[in-house]
Amino acid sequence: MGQNRVRGEGTRDRVRQARELGWDDSLYGEGGEAPKGRTDTIGRQDRHDQPGGDDTATENGDGGAESGHRRGGPRRREKRGKRRILRWVASVLSLLILGTAAAGYLYYEHLNSKLKKDDLTLGGKMREHQANAAGQTPLNILLIGSDARNSKKNQELGGAKETFNGVPLADVQMLVHVSADRSNISVISMPRDTVLKIPECKDPDTGKTYRATREAPTNESLGRGGPGCTVATWYELTGITIDHFMMIDFAGVVSMADAIGGVPVCVEKNVYSRNKKGQGSGLKLEAGTHPVKGEQALQWLRTRYGFDDGTDLARTRAQHMYMNSMVRELRKNTKLIDPAKLRNLAEAAIDALTVDKGINTVKDLYDLGEELKSVPTGRITMTTMPNFYSTRFEGKVEPQPGDAEQLFRMVREDIPLDGKAPKKRPTTTPAVSKDPAAAPGEIAVMVQNGTGGDGQTAEKGRATAVAGVLTGKGYALAKADSTTDPQKKTVIRFSNAELEGDAQAVAKSLGIPLTSVKKSTEVTGISLIVGADWRQGDAYPKSAGQQDNKTPTSAKPLNGEDKTACMPVQAGFTW
Repeated sequence: MGQNRVRGEGTRDRVRQARELGWDDSLYGEGGEAPKGRTDTIGRQDRHDQPGGDDTATENGDGGAESGHRRGGPRRREKRGKRRILRWVASVLSLLILGTAAAGYLYYEHLNSKLKKDDLTLGGKMREHQANAAGQTPLNILLIGSDARNSKKNQELGGAKETFNGVPLADVQMLVHVSADRSNISVISMPRDTVLKIPECKDPDTGKTYRATREAPTNESLGRGGPGCTVATWYELTGITIDHFMMIDFAGVVSMADAIGGVPVCVEKNVYSRNKKGQGSGLKLEAGTHPVKGEQALQWLRTRYGFDDGTDLARTRAQHMYMNSMVRELRKNTKLIDPAKLRNLAEAAIDALTVDKGINTVKDLYDLGEELKSVPTGRITMTTMPNFYSTRFEGKVEPQPGDAEQLFRMVREDIPLDGKAPKKRPTTTPAVSKDPAAAPGEIAVMVQNGTGGDGQTAEKGRATAVAGVLTGKGYALAKADSTTDPQKKTVIRFSNAELEGDAQAVAKSLGIPLTSVKKSTEVTGISLIVGADWRQGDAYPKSAGQQDNKTPTSAKPLNGEDKTACMPVQAGFTW
């Protein structure tokens, strides 16, 4: 997909809104261009690891023209405008922190006329959020770093001439989850080399339909119709409803890092990311902590060869360290209250950004900022999707069974990854029914498939399989129902008090906790709905009824206040 497919949209009404927020007319210009395309395949040597090329794309942004604009109007109006600018900055700073640190400084889109937009998802409809007890819903934003080399600046920074103006890849993908009560933020990074299923996507501009793939690198999703296909791919894998996406490219990293005066990073030894074959980002640092800015900041975010084991996973950890440090710098850096610096920053970032159509104006960004500004850095948790090196596809990784799903489930259920969820009142275990159960052969059970309750595709044949398990245990009247009833957790429902003992007997025979046995007027007799917590196997998972809700250690969680993190240096890349 060429990114010239994304249009900038602007109206007089938006200009008026911008004025109300304190931006003067001189900030409004014309939109920029974007990239053409290229593809990648499983097993092909990483094109960025060629001599003279880069190592990978990062979460970054494209530098635009410098501002150089003058303020107009009476001095009194100018002072009022500056105050409005400062209020706007204070309100959106928390959101800007995440966007700028995680994906190339992409939230300074005050130029409505240049705001580029695309469809949120090119897949099927996503489930609606479930509100908490207070009626609040979480907010999920997918940050996408494109490796597009569609402009002179991006080509200078990106290298790899053979990829100029090719199909962009989604080489950085980070999901930012803001809790429903806005008390904490969780970030999940997905390695660009993750092999997974990409759903069918239809390009809204060309009408071309890209068939679903069973196994393909996740970064190829961007070239299958646009960022909406990357969103659809995330939803297919995780079942997490995504509200917005923000997509950026290279050069904004350079502009933003310069604007704030540098971001402190740490390496355990002297590092030089370049070998005899010319592989690496070119990063050269002495051991210890140093502020990086400009192109050196971009090099840090792109370094693979030189960090730890030289893999994409090491690069992800370095990016998390940079993000946390950037958050802290932005919150304490007083330079960002300078309106001139803010205008220059916005000019540099706007050309790099593409957002979904749900973010229509600066006002929408302002509203997002209002929701996020109270989240402290100590409640931000960075993680990497648990994964393992694939034995089927050399150099690729796959989601780690169990741990990856646990991480996704915690985000779906709005459970903080920092372990600071409010304590719930202990639940009372229901008493065993005094009504004796009938013999298994006399108990009729209707089994339904509810495994799609986590937003993922339902497992085929689960009702039939579990009905077969019951039959093997003597419940000869157990039958599978063809209708589905999506449930996150397996539940047994009974219609009247006389059947409670029978329903509990069914639960005991399968190892299902009695807390999952409930009376309901929605059923006739006894119904067993197999939930998303029991997608496979004949035995009900012991952990399903008592999940510990702990972030897997394989996700390598990093707290936003951790100032001690320091990158190990790969052997052969020291000086």
